Amino acid sequence: MAIEAVIFDFGGVLTSSPFEAFARFEAERGLPIDIIRRTNAANHLENAWAKFERAEVDIDTFDHLFAEESRALGAEVRGRDVLPLLQGDLRPAMVEALKRIKAQFRTGCITNNLPANAIGSMTGRSLYVAEVMVLFDHVIESAKIGLRKPDPRIYQLMVETLKVDPKACVYLDDLGVNLKPAREMGMTTIKVTSGAQAIAELEAATGLKLG
Repeated sequence: MAIEAVIFDFGGVLTSSPFEAFARFEAERGLPIDIIRRTNAANHLENAWAKFERAEVDIDTFDHLFAEESRALGAEVRGRDVLPLLQGDLRPAMVEALKRIKAQFRTGCITNNLPANAIGSMTGRSLYVAEVMVLFDHVIESAKIGLRKPDPRIYQLMVETLKVDPKACVYLDDLGVNLKPAREMGMTTIKVTSGAQAIAELEAATGLKLG
């Protein structure tokens, strides 16, 4: 089936991965390697992170729960300290690729995000993020609808809104766990490890020249 729509994750796809910032933070504080990622991955459907991305808890509760969960894995990390590490830098080549894709295909963004103002003042960042967000025909934010990836319903909502068959979609994400439901629906999936790799795979999937 010919491709009709391309659906993007935001963080780690259109921006650099926060994992690099996590690693720096851990090294600076003398924390166990990957303690933040392991805390995020443990009980990933119902942990502090999941609840915060669905806007089920406030920032104080998140801070406390994340500290408890990380402590159980070997070292306490406050949730509040993790939030500033999430602001990756936009990947200009990916944004350019998105513009070229938008000229030919329907576009969507499914992002697991945090309630507004959770990361404090982000005025400057919000402006450039807004410039990217207008390139999508539809955006689904977990904190606004109370659902987050990898819940299959969030992908279903996107294809219904875009009025497209999942088999005619490409979906990009930097996390394998979030690609699985999309793949099971019939989407072509791309696991993003770098901007250049993602663009090369997008070119192969769409037949467009994106670089």
